[in-house]
Amino acid sequence: MGIIITGHGRFEAARRNIPEGLIKSVIENPQQKLFSKKGRIILQNKYHDETEGQEMLLRVIGIESSNEFKVITAYKTSKIDKYWVKGG
Repeated sequence: MGIIITGHGRFEAARRNIPEGLIKSVIENPQQKLFSKKGRIILQNKYHDETEGQEMLLRVIGIESSNEFKVITAYKTSKIDKYWVKGG
């Protein structure tokens, strides 16, 4: 599957200090795949953030087609319980 990071997605990732490689690893091997109300796909993984010194959740929001995933935005949060779907 091809990965396209939009200009906005690239800008937000840089602003939030999220490495592009980390975004790609979530897309290639997501721990959870959710569907948003706007028809977008949310891929998310828990990981240990060295800068923050704690477990974080990286959420990658995009549009998926049969052969590519287009990243609209990505963000990390420490509020894992708010977004993590139990049993999902």
